[in-house]
Amino acid sequence: MNTPSFSRRDFIKTSSLASAALAFPAILRSQSPNNKLNIACVGVGGRGWDAVQGLKGENFVAFCDVDDARAARTYEEFPNVPHFRDYRKMLEKMGNQIDAVTVSTPDHMHFPIAMAALSLGKHVFVEKPLTHTVAEARQLDKLAREKKVATQMGNQGHANEGMRLIKEWHQAGVLGEVRELHSWTDRPIWPQGVGAPDHSKMMPVVPSTLDWDLWLGVAAMREYDPAYVPFAWRGYWDFGTGALGDMGCHIMDGSYWALELTQPTRVEAISARQTDLSPPTASVVTYHFPARGQYPALKWTWYDGGLMPLLPDDLEATRKLEPNGTLIVGSKATVFADTYYASARIIPEVKRRELAPTLPAKTLPRVQGGHFAEWVRACKGGTPAGANFEYAAQLTETVLLSNIAVRARRPIEWDSAAMKITNLPEANQYVTKSYRPGHGV
Repeated sequence: MNTPSFSRRDFIKTSSLASAALAFPAILRSQSPNNKLNIACVGVGGRGWDAVQGLKGENFVAFCDVDDARAARTYEEFPNVPHFRDYRKMLEKMGNQIDAVTVSTPDHMHFPIAMAALSLGKHVFVEKPLTHTVAEARQLDKLAREKKVATQMGNQGHANEGMRLIKEWHQAGVLGEVRELHSWTDRPIWPQGVGAPDHSKMMPVVPSTLDWDLWLGVAAMREYDPAYVPFAWRGYWDFGTGALGDMGCHIMDGSYWALELTQPTRVEAISARQTDLSPPTASVVTYHFPARGQYPALKWTWYDGGLMPLLPDDLEATRKLEPNGTLIVGSKATVFADTYYASARIIPEVKRRELAPTLPAKTLPRVQGGHFAEWVRACKGGTPAGANFEYAAQLTETVLLSNIAVRARRPIEWDSAAMKITNLPEANQYVTKSYRPGHGV
């Protein structure tokens, strides 16, 4: 396997930000006198708009977006904040004024932008999934630890109540032995299982508001097409991570954390109508996790494209499963959690009522103000955010292993310590990827 090694020396050697990295030491912290963070946001349309709104209590010093039309409402709301199209130029010019950077771009650009910010010693927030590949997740985690900065992946459910309830119940033995989980989503809600856009009859014109070369970034050059931008890129392997990559870091998060999981040792996938360019229209992925100390081995099955698990035998006839969620099946009780773990409920109702008087007290710290507020406090010296890169890299790795199994079309055996698929060497090509030269990696 040709896994890239992104040491600090190699990164600075190859990055166009070399001079900036030397000019602004990692210990630099330029918080404004009123103790507000000086934040630069990369990607301020779409999900980036939510980041801007969630951080309005801090001090914005720079915005960056390759699409002026998508970014327009942010630029209009903050007319005095300098804005850029190229994140590298933003960091080079504004680096000494920036404390923290948010990254809200298509998946394929999370890694190079986050690496550039981390190399300058900036606190970093990255939307989910943390990275586009497993190898990238490992590298971001490593550099974040070296820089000792505050990090957070944007899976907002990690700040919610439900996942803490599940962990308290699991630790107290309320659920009994958990050997089985099921998670599902109604995604994709964008085209998947597709081929390359057909340009034989018409060649779309790149909008004047979009820098297509910068949007492609590390991805291989190709002609512009609205089939990719601004939303449906999720349905292409080169840019997105499909339905599971898009939603797994939300829907699997609370259970993964509560049950203290790390990496599966085997992943199997059944999928429909995928292509070499695009994820499947539907899939069923089964993860096999080994025993952890006192906790037994377990099997976790994921369903997407409208597929859903069988209803539990004792579920009330009048109750339906929501379009997205998780079932945690214990030997003593079953729990349903919604998409973002805002709530967790023991089912059926008769079992919930039976156990209610004996449920343990709330002992885990709760998060006040949501995941953006949690990250801001961490940046200012507070407790590390719950979805910091040390944790987020583990969760992202698990999620992305599913796509390797889907693309390999065979079960994969995963050696996490070696970061290698042991039974199917050719599948290791999907653990990493190649990068277009000149784009910061």
